[in-house]
Amino acid sequence: MSAAKSLSLAHGDLQFPVFLPDATRGVVRGVSAGDLAAIGTQALVMNTFHLMLKPGALTVSDLGGLHTMSGWEKPIMTDSGGFQAYSLIRENPKQGSIHNKGLTFRPQDGTRKYQLTPEKTIQLQLGFGADIVVCLDDCTHVDEDARVQKAAVDRTISWAKRCREEFDRLTNERGLEADQMPKLFAVVQGGGDKSERKRCAEALLETGFDGYGYGGWPLDADYRLLDEMLGYVRELIPKQFPLHALGVGHPENVAACARMGYQMFDSALPTRDARRGRLYTFTGPEGLRGDWFRGIYIHDKQYVRHAGPISEHCDCPACQTYSRGYLQHLFRLKDHLFYRLATGHNLRFMRLLEDRMRAENG
Repeated sequence: MSAAKSLSLAHGDLQFPVFLPDATRGVVRGVSAGDLAAIGTQALVMNTFHLMLKPGALTVSDLGGLHTMSGWEKPIMTDSGGFQAYSLIRENPKQGSIHNKGLTFRPQDGTRKYQLTPEKTIQLQLGFGADIVVCLDDCTHVDEDARVQKAAVDRTISWAKRCREEFDRLTNERGLEADQMPKLFAVVQGGGDKSERKRCAEALLETGFDGYGYGGWPLDADYRLLDEMLGYVRELIPKQFPLHALGVGHPENVAACARMGYQMFDSALPTRDARRGRLYTFTGPEGLRGDWFRGIYIHDKQYVRHAGPISEHCDCPACQTYSRGYLQHLFRLKDHLFYRLATGHNLRFMRLLEDRMRAENG
């Protein structure tokens, strides 16, 4: 079968490849839902774990679900909380524990414990009204030893089966029509061990899901893309299934993964870079060959009196209206307008990058 070109969801269709900005707590920092729609953003990714903490599942429900609460009418993907097992627990065991039943978190700012099981993460995500629901997985670092990788894959496979069962039970109870049915994605773990990646992928494919994700930190210790392992996982997953490169957000890495056949991407990097004054630019009007990408640092002295836009190849509000010199002025003032304009610019860059990748990869 040929590679998936799009994905139909309750709140609209995704055209691949697609980059999902990080709206972890229900908001892309510094911009409104209207800003995101105006620059052509296709979908957002939000985080189940963080939303469970703040504002809390009951509050999200009382506010009408994630779409109504955030004012975002297009698709929403909710991450399961599995990455927090890596970023919080594996990096600092005092923050909680990982066990066969699920995850236990102990946030630093309180004494209450939070339990996140495969069943609970599905219940939360469906309650939030997500268009794409992600199975709970046990995320590891690529360099963890074989024993750790095997245990993580064992849990990931077991948890995915439990997620599948809970998803089917709840959606059957609700009697959802086909066009309202969320998609369920599972995540392939295994770190840097190809045999574990293969074992995980085969087990998940046997259970059956609508799409899959590359799990684990996608960079090595020197922050280089793990090309070989990412390419291997793409080979393991049949092309008719969407494959999401979780956590891949640097423009050059996104383009590299798209060439491998990945269709979906998400990361907080473009918006975080924007707030810190690193703005993305294309070096030419089209294409992704050669030296096509450059980041400029708006706080550099050379831009104090620069009257030109961030990029001549961008049609975002910042580039259409303001100069680099004025944006530096706003940055040095720490004015909120800078964060809004800069975030909108970097996300418009990512949206234009989608078009270029689509043209390059057919």
